[in-house]
Amino acid sequence: MSPVWRVPWWGVASSAAAPVLMVAGWTIAARLQGSYDPVADTVSALAAPGAVDRWVMTATFVVVGACYFVTGLALRSARMPGRLVLMAAAVAGVLVAANPEHPGIRFPLPHMICGGAGIIATVAWPAVAWRRGPSTPWGLRPAVSAAAAVVLLFLAVWFAVELAAGGGQVGLAERVFGVAQGLWPLAVVVSCCYAARTGARLAPGQPDPGAPGLRASSP
Repeated sequence: MSPVWRVPWWGVASSAAAPVLMVAGWTIAARLQGSYDPVADTVSALAAPGAVDRWVMTATFVVVGACYFVTGLALRSARMPGRLVLMAAAVAGVLVAANPEHPGIRFPLPHMICGGAGIIATVAWPAVAWRRGPSTPWGLRPAVSAAAAVVLLFLAVWFAVELAAGGGQVGLAERVFGVAQGLWPLAVVVSCCYAARTGARLAPGQPDPGAPGLRASSP
């Protein structure tokens, strides 16, 4: 296995666990409620004071945030700014759990600030994690990274519009965005593992200008 793009096993595990735990957490927490509409109600409502067994969703936010942080540490193939932004998104997710929304307050500022910071970081990290080079994993190529950022931005705007307008699909928009934000780090990790197994298609002795730690020479 090529050491250039290799991802440690614990990074693979954390990236795979994050979307699974998120979906499982909000599904279990929703079923514990007496009255809850997953299409119209936000995920944050499951962790709000007064929710039944609110610790389930609170713990989900914390554990999933930890998974994102570990993935950022393990994803050495990505550029450092991208890794740092992904880890910042993880910290914001934990702060969302520490600052829950409260019933009766339409705009809970601490919760919204932490959530907004997490959304911005989630949208931005693919755009600053890309690398160049003939052997670069597809998940870190500039065009693919840009497309991922655009899709995440579109979903984030959909959620923001539904939230601001009090639309009836705010819960659905939040869940679609949540799944997408969880699957993209996993997709990048999978692409790196594939590139590590297949090896760089370079002539013997030729350095890869896109490899981590190497700088392409100027023409």
